[in-house]
Amino acid sequence: MMKFHGTLYLFIKQTVIKVKLYMAAKNARQQALIIGLIFVIVCFMSCQRSSNNLGVTENMEKDKTDIVIEKIVLTDEEWKRRLTPEQYRILRQKGTERAFANEMKHLGKGSFVCAGCGSKLFVSDTKYDSGCGWPSFYDTVDKDTITQELDYSFSMKRIEVLCNRCDGHLGHIFNDGPQPTGLRYCINGGAIKFVKDGENSK
Repeated sequence: MMKFHGTLYLFIKQTVIKVKLYMAAKNARQQALIIGLIFVIVCFMSCQRSSNNLGVTENMEKDKTDIVIEKIVLTDEEWKRRLTPEQYRILRQKGTERAFANEMKHLGKGSFVCAGCGSKLFVSDTKYDSGCGWPSFYDTVDKDTITQELDYSFSMKRIEVLCNRCDGHLGHIFNDGPQPTGLRYCINGGAIKFVKDGENSK
């Protein structure tokens, strides 16, 4: 009888150990599955945030103006005579100036016009210091003054902004700006000119 009880006790002890090992292994698998699921969710959210930060609107075609704007169409040679070499490189060849080279700070109250055609694009009240190294605005004077196009240059997906009147390249738009729009128009300083209030655009 004592031998039987001893055998039974040993069997129960071994069974308990096996159950504990099984549960530990099961929990480890569950934890691995949970960690894997969390990783997938984080990756998805990161991709979604990157896409949102592009400034892409699903209704880009709807954002295009219905108002007829008098377009300025010049030949390449005419643009070269009209613009400085740096303005030509940015506006007509979609160039980008060096960061922090022309932030256009402390200019006072006024407007920012296209350096190519003089179209009024931004005002000083919507300009802010984003720290990115280029003039930044959270809104335009009017949505009809600027057009947007998808830009896949440099193996990136961005939204390019152009002057609606002369089709000059201005910069890009992102969804990381301040309220009330949440937008950041990141503009090349060489693509725009500042006109102080009370002065006429030249």
